Amino acid sequence: MRLWQEWWKWVAPLRGACARNRTFLWMCVALAGFCVRPDLWGVTSLVRALGLEAACYDRLLDFFHSPALDVGALMRLWVTLVVNLHPALVMCNGRRVLVGDGIKVAKAGRKMPGVKRMHQESESNTKPEYILGHSCQAVAILARGLSSVVALPLAAQIHEGVVFSNRDRRTLLDKMAALVASLAPGGPCYFVADAYYASCKIVLPLLRMGHHLVTRVRNNAVAYLPAPRPERPRRGRPRLYGEKVPLKTLFDDPAAMLPLESPVYGESGVTLAVRAVDLLWRPVGILVRFVAVIHPTRGRLVLMTTDLAMDPRDVILLYGYRFKIEVSFKSAVHTVGAFLYHFWMAKMTPISRKAKKQHLHRKPAWYRDAVRRKLDAYHRFIQIGLIAQGVMVALATTVPALVWGSYGSWLRTIRPGIAPSEAVVASALKNTLHHFLSDGSPAPILAKFIQERLDMKQTQAKRLAA
Repeated sequence: MRLWQEWWKWVAPLRGACARNRTFLWMCVALAGFCVRPDLWGVTSLVRALGLEAACYDRLLDFFHSPALDVGALMRLWVTLVVNLHPALVMCNGRRVLVGDGIKVAKAGRKMPGVKRMHQESESNTKPEYILGHSCQAVAILARGLSSVVALPLAAQIHEGVVFSNRDRRTLLDKMAALVASLAPGGPCYFVADAYYASCKIVLPLLRMGHHLVTRVRNNAVAYLPAPRPERPRRGRPRLYGEKVPLKTLFDDPAAMLPLESPVYGESGVTLAVRAVDLLWRPVGILVRFVAVIHPTRGRLVLMTTDLAMDPRDVILLYGYRFKIEVSFKSAVHTVGAFLYHFWMAKMTPISRKAKKQHLHRKPAWYRDAVRRKLDAYHRFIQIGLIAQGVMVALATTVPALVWGSYGSWLRTIRPGIAPSEAVVASALKNTLHHFLSDGSPAPILAKFIQERLDMKQTQAKRLAA
């Protein structure tokens, strides 16, 4: 019962994103369904998870398509809630740490806006080289729980597949920068991302917002020494760039490499060879700090940060946390099902199997509005799924003892210093859901709302009503 009280503490402040109280109650139903769903078969699994009547399926579809829930306001409220409520967000030099990356979600529907043919690069031979699906970009914030560091999801959006105006020249990098700007996580932060985001289209907007980038650069990247000052002033603009420095040459001088005990998450007794150099990076035209790292087993790597005062150890530490968002993606897909929506647009022109971007500037206004409505439904589904995952991560990192006390099952190994996973939290919430509905003390209006819609022909509904 106490676990659902903690759950409600994270959910109740989201009321401000809903235009009506009934919209908020349906959002809470969807959040609870995401947390306890028995399978990942779209909206129907939310109905089965709570034992609801069949009519609730249409009501949930109406909810996801309703403009009464403002997705932008919901994102901002969720970020504010995380910053204010979570007691152990990762801090570095007085800044919170955001992690960003992209995810490609397979979709087979030929009448789903935004679906396009995409290429996948993966070391796993279980993934096909090309898929049809949605291309999303997501941002998470790092948090601590016990001795664990986890990525707590903040937001994700579909950033490819549909072009409403032929004058729109924004790239994925522009849209990621806009997403970070819209979140406004309460003060300056570090944004950690992979080498794809080492670009002026990310760096310059981040610097304007007071943030800094921590990333990796490609093996063939080059930088420049500052141009030496001429002995006698000359006419014209002074030179900015001096000698070119291929970054792979930073490893050529072993004497310049300093030993450093590895700060990478999960490593101990490993010594790195590190060299930090401040050089001009031509894409942005400013000095940035490059950190060349030699790992005894993983090879060589060149990291980059726009914070010239940042210690090389902190650069390595933060980039070592980048994989946490990929772990978060795995849970979002396989445990929560945050990207597993199946909303089709009946009047949409079917796409081909080799479809690229859908250009809509020649389509009539009603068609463009219908596409926008469907994309908004996708974003509501994704955001609510990520908030459900974020609530479970918050419970795992703030009240782990309460989670394990409600788990009610068996694991071969339980490591007391590691925060429980989303799957463990989901099982604990599922085991205590009937207590929440029978008592309803933390949220009597929500408990009553669900009880009035239970289908007593279902086994799940009978168990919850008992």
